[in-house]
Amino acid sequence: MPGSDLQRMMDGLFWHGIPTLFRCLHDPDPANADIGLIGVPHSTGNGTTQRDQHLGPRAVRDISALGRRVHNDFGLDPWESCRIHDIGDVPLPRANDNEACIEDITDFYREVGEAGCRPVSIGGDHSITGGILQGIAGEGARLTDGEKVCLLHFDAHTDAYHNIPHFLGAVKSAAHWAGYLVNGGHVDPEHSVQVGIRGNVRSLDWLEPSYALGYEVIRKQDYDEMGPGRVMEVIDERIGDRPLYITFDLDCLDPTVAPGVANIEAGIEGFGMDQVVQLIRSVRGKNVIGGDVVCLMPTIDSPNHITSYRSMAVMFEIISLIADASS
Repeated sequence: MPGSDLQRMMDGLFWHGIPTLFRCLHDPDPANADIGLIGVPHSTGNGTTQRDQHLGPRAVRDISALGRRVHNDFGLDPWESCRIHDIGDVPLPRANDNEACIEDITDFYREVGEAGCRPVSIGGDHSITGGILQGIAGEGARLTDGEKVCLLHFDAHTDAYHNIPHFLGAVKSAAHWAGYLVNGGHVDPEHSVQVGIRGNVRSLDWLEPSYALGYEVIRKQDYDEMGPGRVMEVIDERIGDRPLYITFDLDCLDPTVAPGVANIEAGIEGFGMDQVVQLIRSVRGKNVIGGDVVCLMPTIDSPNHITSYRSMAVMFEIISLIADASS
């Protein structure tokens, strides 16, 4: 077996060597990468569940060598087509202070964006998306050419509750980011889609904050009624050729598919993997500036780490979208 094939085989063994995201070179300088893989070990933006989301990056690093694959549908080897490095974790020395962490995340990603590096991140609770997009989208941002970014937002919840002042003390919380990013000029809600929303909720007007901001909301029951083809048409029409960011909360998946997540919604069936992969791939060719996967809870995952593997698979799809567009 040639040496390069032997190396490829070894690189795909999750139990071998030093764990980095997808066995990529660890290089903390984003200027050296086209795509930067980043861990965001933050868990103080969501106080309703166990706060172990900060362990997500380590859990995915431990298994993600197995995900160093080629993309059959795209006919693409993303690892060969562009420079993809593990930049490391966002340093969060004030980890118990949510507001300080969000600003630290913003500062970190501002440097990533200014270097022209497109980030694909693993969290962390969903408040991290607020910090990330404050740094890479909107006025002065290189990755969006100063434009607001459009969202393709997979979630069981809207996270747009700008109508309440804080969430258990966290102001820029996992429940607020989709609201304050609009008000701050970072996200264009009129060309964004929230998809997979479901659950038996605490108030009957729970979607009104998203509607008031201008988001297109496709509940899971809407997806079931419309069918994937029509949903993909809506996503395409809504986003167009504008800068796009994909944020993926694992709780959009059914608990039987992804048990190790925060804020499980078990009363209404969630997405399966084939359904979300189809929707993600539907934005192939668009200007994807980055993405994240959030709310992994390794401490309540199944013994075979299935939710970590799901996280890895979604990250791989986002990486491949960016690599495909740049190749």
